Amino acid sequence: MEQPTVGILHPGSMGAAVAACAATNAAAVVWCAAGRSSASVARAAQFGLTTVATLSELLEESDIVLSLCPPAAAEDLARDVAGHGFAGVYVEANAISPERAQRIAALLEPDATVVDGGVVGSPPVGSKTPTLYLSGAVSATERIETLFGGTAVRTAVLGTEIGKASALKLAYASFQKTSRVLVALAVGMAREHRVDQELIEVASRRTDSYLSEPQYIAKTAARAWRWGPELEEAADALAAAGLPTEMLRAAAATLARWNDAKDDGKLTLTDALDRLAQP
Repeated sequence: MEQPTVGILHPGSMGAAVAACAATNAAAVVWCAAGRSSASVARAAQFGLTTVATLSELLEESDIVLSLCPPAAAEDLARDVAGHGFAGVYVEANAISPERAQRIAALLEPDATVVDGGVVGSPPVGSKTPTLYLSGAVSATERIETLFGGTAVRTAVLGTEIGKASALKLAYASFQKTSRVLVALAVGMAREHRVDQELIEVASRRTDSYLSEPQYIAKTAARAWRWGPELEEAADALAAAGLPTEMLRAAAATLARWNDAKDDGKLTLTDALDRLAQP
């Protein structure tokens, strides 16, 4: 099969680096400079992308289009592409909900073949090797696997259902990014009382991720009746320090869904998750 031409929509730091990896197995990688910032122009030049004047020209030249843009713009951008009758493979690789991924597929199909994608990891620069998770038609996901074969972008196919890759991306991002915000709140509260260095020392004794311990969810549910009020107290401490309280209050409200599991040592992971979804 001859090498495809790839179009990259709105190449930011992730998109440009991913597109540069695609260039390894592509005839060309093109992007549209119309309306883009000087920073985008410089980034595209840095990664060796070929400039075209209009979106129409990009779509006419491209066999595969990669959409990697700010999540809020994903649907409008797909609508613009659909308006041009694009008939290639469209990789919707933005951090959007599964429902939005499905709406985008409905916009573009049947003219285009949509692959749902989600990038987990840092941009593929230096030694970074992110994974592009894919779900969609087998023939299309195979083309994307071939496109990134032997590059710093690893691929993993999750199945044929549009929305699976987006779900995995958001599930991981919800933990990873919220955790970073929680760190800021915890250190901010500790700093207010001049114990921030001690907090960091305590935390340094444990470096593994709670996300790797799903079995602990049942224990969390059994302790929720105590943990919720504790977080409300912590939220009060944040308020006194002039820090935002909404995240901890929301966590306390989430724990309240498990209040009837008080000290239930027989609770299973499945039971806990069922109660969380259907209080």
